[in-house]
Amino acid sequence: MAQAKVLPQYIAGLSAAFGAFCMGASMGWSAPVERMLTEEQAYGFPVSSDQFGWLSSLLTLGATVVCIPAGFIIDWIGRRPTMLALIPPYMVGWILMIFGQNVMMLYFGRFILGVCGGAFCVTASMYTTEVSTVATRGMMGSFFQLNIVLGLLYGYIVGGYLPLLTINILCAILPLIFAAVHFFMPESPVYLVMKGRPEDATKSLLWLRGKDCDVSYELKEILEERTKNADEPKVSILKMLRRPITLKGIGIAVMLQILQQWTGVNAITFYSTSIFEDVGGGLSGVVCSILVAVTQLIMTLVATLIIDKVGRRVLLLVSSFFIVITTCLMGVYFQMMEDDPRSVASIGWLPITSIIVFMMAGSVGLGPVPWLIMAELFTEDVKSVAGSIAGTASWFSAFLVTKLFPLMKDNIGPAATFWVYSGIAFVGFVWTLICVPETKGKTLHEIQQLLAGGKKYNSMEHTTLTSLSGRSEVFSFNLRTESKHQQFSTSSAKVINCRYS
Repeated sequence: MAQAKVLPQYIAGLSAAFGAFCMGASMGWSAPVERMLTEEQAYGFPVSSDQFGWLSSLLTLGATVVCIPAGFIIDWIGRRPTMLALIPPYMVGWILMIFGQNVMMLYFGRFILGVCGGAFCVTASMYTTEVSTVATRGMMGSFFQLNIVLGLLYGYIVGGYLPLLTINILCAILPLIFAAVHFFMPESPVYLVMKGRPEDATKSLLWLRGKDCDVSYELKEILEERTKNADEPKVSILKMLRRPITLKGIGIAVMLQILQQWTGVNAITFYSTSIFEDVGGGLSGVVCSILVAVTQLIMTLVATLIIDKVGRRVLLLVSSFFIVITTCLMGVYFQMMEDDPRSVASIGWLPITSIIVFMMAGSVGLGPVPWLIMAELFTEDVKSVAGSIAGTASWFSAFLVTKLFPLMKDNIGPAATFWVYSGIAFVGFVWTLICVPETKGKTLHEIQQLLAGGKKYNSMEHTTLTSLSGRSEVFSFNLRTESKHQQFSTSSAKVINCRYS
């Protein structure tokens, strides 16, 4: 039997994750244009520092309000149609930014961009994990963060060296590129099975795995999960969310998203240019911001390559440890500068190095892993809503951090602000060590067993498989999850050895 191809999976996953590139460009827009708007009046009207703070944070507020509604919409109309339907409002948001005549138009534009980007966060993450095999799930789950970072770099580069109108136009064309590519991608096979369309799910799997690959076993697994949910008594979504395993999964997913934001990553992302210009160091704020984004990109690529080898939990622990150190050093530097500016004249490299290492650490752990784990922890009947709750926690935390960072910096000082981030990262390190399970290489059933605190799943007998032709045949088999080689014994005693990757 032909081995499942990975290239079609990567193409589908990357095309969906390009929505994250669009969001990353919107996030990267803020840092380089801050002085254009507040000092140079590039729009032709004044924008105060407080108003610019709202321009930055309204993006994340828009993402906050859409996550839970998006969770219901993607189960109603599908993953792929939802992402394509986001393109018209995305364009409206950028048109408002291009032709803005007052601050209110810019507010609405940024809020709409945030709504579209937040919906992409929920939908693209789920789509990417649903079109992947277990072997590629970790790498593909990192595509989202990889595209966020690529979008940030894009925003920093075009924002650092081009006029405002050109910046806005170059960001506005990105959703159109997404639509042109993703239009040709298949719908998630998991969603198609949910809607009672196994034949369409088979076609989707064949597109994703290769037309010569036997997808019957994978289809069987999806059908089993769907059949199990269908056989259970119908209960409301609120009751399903209150199941102990689901509550534990939500707690882990939400806490990881909160830690991701409250270690200060978006504060540094949105205000990186002004931070670098405050500390000096010989390089312009724009150049330093681009340097940081390139570092993020390289380390996110590293995380994408190693996440299925090293594991999610290890990367989270390493990431949290280095964030504790770097944010503490940033606090020390700013405290020294406040006490005696001359004392830091020879160590201007320290904050720049600390921020670069901070971004390196975040990019291999707290950046990509929470989004991946969010898509791995939940059964299909609650995945959309539970994942949306975690996404809401992430973006609401990002809104608070982005809005509060300049206020904290002005009121308690930059040193204390970074020490707060350092303390939160330390709490995250300890909590991860105690509470976060390792999901690397595990099936959904095994992950549910981990959350339940039970033993590893070993066998399953007498399962009914609906064949690709629509006929039902009974297979008696023994499935050992540790092996990639599954043996099925049919009534005619014929043994089929299937290899899955």
